[in-house]
Amino acid sequence: APNKHPQHIKMTTPKKHLFVLAGDIGGTNSRLALHNAPSNDDDNSYKTPIFTKQYGNEQYVLNHGAEAFNIILTKFFSEFLDSDKTTLTETQFAPGPQNDVAIVACFACAGPILHNACTFTNIEFKKKEEEDSSSVGYSVNESNKFVIDGNAIATSTCHLVNAVVHCRVVNDFVGQGYGALDLDVAKETVQLVPNSDKRIDDLGPKVCVGAGTGLGECFLTRSSRSPSVGYECFPSEGGHVEYAPRSELETELLHYLKEKFVQQHRVSVERVVSGKGLANIYEFLAKKFPDRVDKKVHDEFLKAGDMQGKVVNVNATEGSLCLQAVEICASAYGSECGSAALKFIPTGGLFVTGGLTPKMLKHIQPADSPFMKAYRDKGRVSPILDTVPLFAVMSEDLGLRGARVCAAGEMKVWKEKQGLVEVRTAPPVSSTEKQVKEESMWMKSLVTILHVAAAVGVLGAIQLHRKR
Repeated sequence: APNKHPQHIKMTTPKKHLFVLAGDIGGTNSRLALHNAPSNDDDNSYKTPIFTKQYGNEQYVLNHGAEAFNIILTKFFSEFLDSDKTTLTETQFAPGPQNDVAIVACFACAGPILHNACTFTNIEFKKKEEEDSSSVGYSVNESNKFVIDGNAIATSTCHLVNAVVHCRVVNDFVGQGYGALDLDVAKETVQLVPNSDKRIDDLGPKVCVGAGTGLGECFLTRSSRSPSVGYECFPSEGGHVEYAPRSELETELLHYLKEKFVQQHRVSVERVVSGKGLANIYEFLAKKFPDRVDKKVHDEFLKAGDMQGKVVNVNATEGSLCLQAVEICASAYGSECGSAALKFIPTGGLFVTGGLTPKMLKHIQPADSPFMKAYRDKGRVSPILDTVPLFAVMSEDLGLRGARVCAAGEMKVWKEKQGLVEVRTAPPVSSTEKQVKEESMWMKSLVTILHVAAAVGVLGAIQLHRKR
């Protein structure tokens, strides 16, 4: 029977105020969420953030250069302390004897990760010689890029950022992978294969493939020898494998894209399966079928800038070029997901994530949709896909949630290293419980005696029978 009494937990060292900080850092915005640290592995209350903020990166980069993210963090903590969400003070965050706050952070960043740091290739600044960067704790990065350095943040002694004792920086799609672990499959996903929720292998690999501005992919594995450690997520550049056309028209599309992007031999599947890919497909179709172009839609498309893919999807009406573009994109999306399923055989679940997925759901979900037909079209190995649980993810906040999941895992490791080990002890036993326990032990002893007596009786009867 389960223990009806909650286990008592005590820390072996002086108590600190422990928090986890999650960040989803894109090219445009930094979204931050502060959570109480989970008290144990079964604590789900920590999932609700106690303070959240979003900051536009551009202005901070222009004003502060390489120190931009440090300034953002300082502002975030300052606004938290000024809010009605806490009674903590600056002295509890800052260096000094009264410091009793420890924050473990994870930032999911839209860029390549090297040595626990991310350099954003799409955000640049020009260093202002008159600015003094020494006051905020780092050295200026001379490469004129926006940089988030987890090691520098964790060792910084500057004012409020001092409270961050450990910081991990991960790729944004690794964040999505960890976010998939936080999904309520029943409420936040659509099952693309019937009974997918019942097919999930708790030890099986998991894969995420998600189309948005680009095409991201990652995979997660769990050790069968140490399942309690949980899943670890690994990055992938699967979105940049070759696009494989599946029809004569798509072969023409491939030639068009090779010419557009000045490639002699190949183009990435991301050039087709993404918001920008949707725009590329429409451009190709508009040039091939000029008589079918809707002038009003085409003018809107030309003026839409980075939102061209949205224009195509919104105007995907019956018989239109936009609908044909969406169907080609959905077909290539399904094909790539099927290829990922064959490579990893993710019996723990294949999750179709990204901002494009919920927006294109009617071209993904039906069994006869362009997506599903291409997903299953894998020749003689197609039956393997029947073992793979397949889900379309409707939530678009997996990056931030994944950063929180990752930060909670890092907090557990940090606590162990610091000696903040949770020692589980049995609760005090009441006099009534003690009496019940003694009576129970007495009854067990009596039953044992009776069993022994019965056994002796049986042996005696056997011996008597033999003598006769």
